Order: sequence, then structure tokens, then C-alpha cells
Amino acid sequence: MINHPFLPVYDKDSEILILGSFPSVISRKENFYYANKQNRFWKVLAAVLEKDVPATVEDKKRLLSENKIALWDVIESCEIIQSYDSSIRNVKVNDLSLIVNNGNIRKIGCNGDKAYQLYKKYVFPTVKIEAVRLPSTSSANAGCKLDNLTQIYREFIKH
Repeated sequence: MINHPFLPVYDKDSEILILGSFPSVISRKENFYYANKQNRFWKVLAAVLEKDVPATVEDKKRLLSENKIALWDVIESCEIIQSYDSSIRNVKVNDLSLIVNNGNIRKIGCNGDKAYQLYKKYVFPTVKIEAVRLPSTSSANAGCKLDNLTQIYREFIKH
């Protein structure tokens, strides 16, 4: 079993929660979300918000906070082979009430199918906020081009 190695990013003003499944090997090593340079999350978010792509963890946290976006993962601990969502087994989910009760969350988006499936199965019954399935920003989702990702995330964040 591998435990999630870092905390969620949120504050009392957070209105949008974006959930991944579980941090990649690189993110676990770097100790922050979407640290793999091949993952398009930060490029997409910066494009949607019309900002420069954040370079440091502090820049990333500031971008999230200034735009009332919280970031976490559905999974607290699991068995996983490298970074493959398809290999995830024996899932224990995070208690999202921490963010929902201490923020101002009005919508939730799940980055990829695995996050969405796990959210619907284990988290929605207690949190009771419908989530939107967003396409994964992972480079493994090469079929979804950067422009398409950006448009879909823009619609989710801006509306």
C-alpha cells in the first residue's frame, strides 16, 4: 500500500475542487500535484485562467488560491504499479468533507475516468455534490489535444 504523500490545496474561499486519482511516481517524488512535465494540467489551467504557466510549487499554490480552486486526489492510499491508474487496487478514499466543510465548494471536477469512477462510487454518497468528468490531462490521454482539454476545462471552470 502506498499512502498519499501530501496535503490538499484549498482555503476557505475555494469554490471549485479538482480531483485527480492518485499522484504519479514523479509527483510523489516531487511532493506536489502534476509534477510530471508531460502532464498538461498546469498548462491547461494557466491557459484557462489566462496566466503564465506556474514554475514553482508556491506559484502553483498561488494560482489555485487566487482563482478559488482547490486541488486534491480521490485516493488516500492504494496499491499501484508505477503511475498507471489501470493498476490501482485496494483503494481507501480521502475524506473530502475536510474541503467541502471548510471551503465554499460549489462544483467538483474529476481529472480523468478513474478519479470520476471512484468519486461516484465512494465519495458522492457522503458529499452529495455531483462531479463533472473531465478528460485526463495525462500524456497517456494523447488522443485529447491541448486545445480540446483547454476548452473543456474552461467551460467547467468559467461556468
